[in-house]
Amino acid sequence: MKVRVLVRPKPGILDPQGEAVKGALPALGFTGVETVHVGRLIELEVERDDEIDAMCRRLLANPTTEEYEWEVVG
Repeated sequence: MKVRVLVRPKPGILDPQGEAVKGALPALGFTGVETVHVGRLIELEVERDDEIDAMCRRLLANPTTEEYEWEVVG
């Protein structure tokens, strides 16, 4: 099965990539963007999904500074 894991900074954690994107958008003519959060999307092909949460906690995300969610997509 195919699993997608979305990892992003926890609220209140400094997001320098998000701030850089937010700062660059007006220079490109895009206005009205109030917040930007940059995360990463990880796709896995797995036989079972009972270890996905452990994978996230131990490797795919830093639980101290990041939050994650995952879903089976196929």
